[in-house]
Formats: sequence, structure tokens, C-alpha cells
Amino acid sequence: MLMKRRTFLLTAASAQRILGANDRINVGLIGCGGRGRYVAGFIRQAPNTSYIAVADVWRNNADAARIWAGGDAKSFSDFRKLLEMKDVDAVHVATPDHWHASAAIQACQAGKHVFVEKPISFSIHEGRAMVNAARRYKRTVYAGTQQRSAPHFAEIADIIQSGKLGKVHYVRVWNFINMFPKGIGSAPDSPTPDGLDWDMYCGPAPLVPYNKLRHLGTYRWFSDYSHGYITDYGTHRFDTIHQIMGVERPTAVSASGGKFALTHIGDVPDTLQVTYEYPGFIMSYEASNIAGHGLGGRTPGMKYYNTKGDIDRPNGMAFYGTNGVLFADRVGYEIYPEADRMERVNKQSADATNAHGQAFIAVLRGERKQFADIEQGHRSTSIALMGSIAYKTGRKLRWDADKEEFIGDRDANQLLARVERKPWGLPKLK
Repeated sequence: MLMKRRTFLLTAASAQRILGANDRINVGLIGCGGRGRYVAGFIRQAPNTSYIAVADVWRNNADAARIWAGGDAKSFSDFRKLLEMKDVDAVHVATPDHWHASAAIQACQAGKHVFVEKPISFSIHEGRAMVNAARRYKRTVYAGTQQRSAPHFAEIADIIQSGKLGKVHYVRVWNFINMFPKGIGSAPDSPTPDGLDWDMYCGPAPLVPYNKLRHLGTYRWFSDYSHGYITDYGTHRFDTIHQIMGVERPTAVSASGGKFALTHIGDVPDTLQVTYEYPGFIMSYEASNIAGHGLGGRTPGMKYYNTKGDIDRPNGMAFYGTNGVLFADRVGYEIYPEADRMERVNKQSADATNAHGQAFIAVLRGERKQFADIEQGHRSTSIALMGSIAYKTGRKLRWDADKEEFIGDRDANQLLARVERKPWGLPKLK
């Protein structure tokens, strides 16, 4: 969704009052795992940009990140202490998904601008609260939907919106990986490691005994903290579909799936298919954790995203037009024409995480317009969350995008927000 002009001017002016083109921008990292430090490494490549503080509920992560940040960087186990630092201009929220909203809102309340990783929220209610906080406190909140910084997706948007591909009434998105049979495996509950605040880690989620698989790189397989592949990978793809198709809201959603084959400890589905109805086209989302071939066939010399073998194409999206079909992923696209209606096209590109991270700093300095606004991130994340809700209810749901609720379905609407564990609920806007 394009920002209204008044909203953009408000947020841009707010940033420029604090962050001049030649000023050093000091950033704080909240959530210091591998993804956080990876993206932070790109953000701090922007001129005059430093990470001066880090925070993580696990001391090992915080200590490692403090060394990574260098200089006199400070480390905290409670990110709220980081937010008290007056010389921190912006924060980078890279916590597990269930902490994104609360950390981002509290950062806005503390006067900080925010880069928040996707999915931007655990629930649709949280996402709207984040948008409201950004507007209330006049902060720039930028979503980590890095595919928006990839030039080949802008090219695809032009191809489709110009009509070159013909009429497109069917779009397919897939995320596949073969983890059969044991998935992430299983492990017994165990004592909490030294230096880990497990109560705060669980936060608004239920407090359960510590299990190493609920922590660090495998937390997304547990519905207490995430919704699985659809919010992890799907959010990126849905954001790109919105960008390419020029849409921002579906009208209905239905889903089927289950945990059919993986024997691991996680509880999210290993197979999921979701159908979204948009005005004028249908989008099908497919996720499988028990097969790696989302699409067959490759073009010699082309690179494809996140492949595991010589012939698999595990992630991507397809636009089925009357003149041809366009297959795309994070590092390129191809056009297969219908007869002689189009030219055959192979276009190689590259992952845009680096560019997207540095663009955040450019937005804060007013050097470029906001193009990954929290409203866009919220709408894209909501698509994934709607799919999860449809799966849980087992029925077709109709969506009122203006009210952000399902039409006539009380059970589904109860899933728009989570039951938050006290005292870790969302902060109220002042």
C-alpha cells in the first residue's frame, strides 16, 4: 500500500529533525542471534552508522554481539534498558516473532525509529498496534521485507502491470524443503542455561519448561512463537505479490493442511495449502516440509534461491498470464511464452538484503522516500496470518479489510489477537 502523502511527509520530517545527512546514526540491536547480526552487518555499512548497544535475553548472544559491535558498545539482557539510552537514534528488532510488536512499540514510545524483521507481528491485532504507534509517535518504522529492494521485482511489476504478460488471473507461491522424517528432531525439557532469562524469552507466550529446540534457530516450529513457514517465508512472497500485482487486500481465504509426516517436536503443519481470493485473481500458497521440489526444471547457467540439489526449485512464485508464464524467486526470473506471444527471458539478479538494510539509513536521513513502511509490512504479514487462521478454523473466511476482521465468524475473529501472558502484553499507547 502506498503511503498517503501527509503520512509520508510527517514521518520523513520527523526523521530529518533528528538525523541530518552528515550526522552519525547510532543503532541498537534488540535480539542478537545469527539473523540479527547478519542484517546488522549490512545496515552498519551505511555511511556514519554504528551499533552502540545490543540487547538479548541470553547473555551469550549479548556478549557475542557486544564484541561484534566493537568500541564502547553496551550490552543488556533487558532491551528496555537499551531504549533508555538517549544517544540511540534507531533500533533494529531481530527477536523471535512473538516479541516483534512489543519491542517496536516500546521503541517508538522511547523516541526511536525502528527496523523490524519480518513477520512484523505474531498477530493481526499486534500489527495494527504497531502501525498506530508509528503514527502516534511520528516514528519511521521500516519492515525487513528486503525483496522490495530487489530491482528485478520492480521489473516484473512493470511487465505484469503493463499487460505484457497478458491477463493474469492465477498466481502461485511455494515454499518447499524436504525435512522427512525427523524434521528438527526432538529433545527433552531441561534446566534453563545460565545467563538466559527464560521468563522474558517466553514473554507474552505461555511459560513452559525450557527446551533447547524452542530457542534460537528452531523456535519457528512452535506455534507459541510463530506460525511456521507461512509467516517465515510466505510473508516475503506475499509482500512481493502485492508489489507486483498492485493490490493490498484479499477478500476471502481458505486453507487445508496438517502435520502428516514429520515426527519432530514442533507443532506447526508440515503441509499447508492456502487459497486467497483477490479482486480479479486467485493466489495459491503451498508449503511442504516433506518435499523439496516446488517446481521442476532449470535453465542452464541460471542460479535459483535456496536450492539443496542440482534440480530442485524449492522457493518461488509464478504468474500465469495469457501471453506466458513468469517464474520468479529472490535471485532472478524467467518468462516462458505461450507460442510466439512473447520472447523467452532469463534474468539473473541477487539477494537484496544488503541494499535493503542500507536503505533504512537513507530513509532516516531523508535521502529517499519510505518504501517499506510498517503499513505495508502489516498488510503483507496479515496475509500469512489470515492463512494460519483459516487453517485453524478449517473453513472459508471472508475478510473485511477496512475493519480488519472476518465477516460473521466469531471463532476466527478471536484468533486476530493472542491471549497475552501478564505482564508481557502490548504496551498501551499514551
